Amino acid sequence: MKKLLLAALVIFSGILPGLAQKPILPDFHADPSARLFHGKLYIYPTHDLPNMQHWDEVDWHAFSTDDMSKWTDHGVIFSLKDITWADKEAWAPDGIERNGKFYFYFPAGGEIGVAVGDSPTGPFKDALGKPLIKSKEAGIKYCIDPNIFMDDDGQAYLFYGGARQLGVVKLKEDMVTRDGPIQVLDMPQFYEGVWIHKRNGIYYASYPTRPAGAPQANMMVYSMAKSPLGPWDYKGAILDNHSGNVHGSITEFKGQAYLFYHVAASPDKRERRVCVEPLFYNEDGTIKPMQMSPPVVDVKK
Repeated sequence: MKKLLLAALVIFSGILPGLAQKPILPDFHADPSARLFHGKLYIYPTHDLPNMQHWDEVDWHAFSTDDMSKWTDHGVIFSLKDITWADKEAWAPDGIERNGKFYFYFPAGGEIGVAVGDSPTGPFKDALGKPLIKSKEAGIKYCIDPNIFMDDDGQAYLFYGGARQLGVVKLKEDMVTRDGPIQVLDMPQFYEGVWIHKRNGIYYASYPTRPAGAPQANMMVYSMAKSPLGPWDYKGAILDNHSGNVHGSITEFKGQAYLFYHVAASPDKRERRVCVEPLFYNEDGTIKPMQMSPPVVDVKK
């Protein structure tokens, strides 16, 4: 395991320690799924490769922190070599814990699979030996960007989709078996990369939007609902990352909510870096729009 010590940051204007529009993970990673397990924060990202000509990712790393400053790289936790039914497109994943097991949901080859392990960092094993969701089921062409959400009553929902099509299917308690049909949701201005979280009894869906004819999906927006299945009420923008695309997650850690997201690390939009910003709510529960923090100068004593 590789220990990563971030430089101390200047604290001003409410910027919290460890935060700024500065990468928090090494190398090129994107699409961060941030999860809290037993008091420790984990990130499951997409692993971009230098100089990719296409979206040719092949494996997934996991990172963890106790304090938002020191991050541990746990190395490759799962890869295309660990499955037999796909050999390309190791894209944005997600993970969750249930009954002492950890479940890793991943897209590969235009389909979605699930792997299981005994710890947040694996080792993970393909649970089914085949996709959990196949391409074009329920008419959803792009079977990508899985997001697993477990409600307070223990019901698990697997959301997924892209190119303005969003699907969801309930899972049984074993987390690898579908419970009923895939439902197609009407999510206002949705493009891809949905993330569902719940706060004070209200459900939030955050996701990139891409207006018709727009060249990129750089704006993170959100909707709210009283049920995980909607209807969803569009609320507006959260963040513009000024990059070719955006994808992220909203997670609370030690009493503070955060938006984890990525930015383009170079003119090549396929080389991306993970960043984080504190996220705040208004009294009515809506999310306060934010700007990316300016780059912060390292402090040398």
